Amino acid sequence: MNKKKILIVEDEESLLKLESILLISKGFEVKGVPNGKAALESVAEEQPDLILLDIMLPEIDGFEVCRRIKSDPATRHIPVIMLTAKKSREDMVRGEKVGADWYITKPFKSAMVIETIQRFLAK
Repeated sequence: MNKKKILIVEDEESLLKLESILLISKGFEVKGVPNGKAALESVAEEQPDLILLDIMLPEIDGFEVCRRIKSDPATRHIPVIMLTAKKSREDMVRGEKVGADWYITKPFKSAMVIETIQRFLAK
C-alpha cells in the first residue's frame, strides 16, 4: 500500500516533531518544513497528498502559502488544513478566502487532527 504523503509546515520545532511523530505513528509519510518558502518548494517538488499549514511563519505566512498553492492548477487539488493559534473569525474567514480546506486551532486534540486528515484523504 502506498503511504499518503503529508507536508507539515510549522516553524515551532517541538510542535513539528510532535505532529510528525503522531502522523508517522498513524502510517503516513511525513515531511516537515519550518517556513513558507520551503513549503512552496516542497509542494512543487513532491506534490504531497495533504498539507498541514501553520499561519504564523517566517518569510511567507500561511495565508500566502495557501493562496499560491490553491491558485496553481498543478497543486490546487491538494487539501490544505490550517493548523494555527490564530482563532479569530477574521482569520478563519481569511483562511477560507485563500482556499484552505479546513481550519483547526491550537491547542488541538490529536484525534481530531487525524480524523480530519483521514476524512480528506478518503475523498
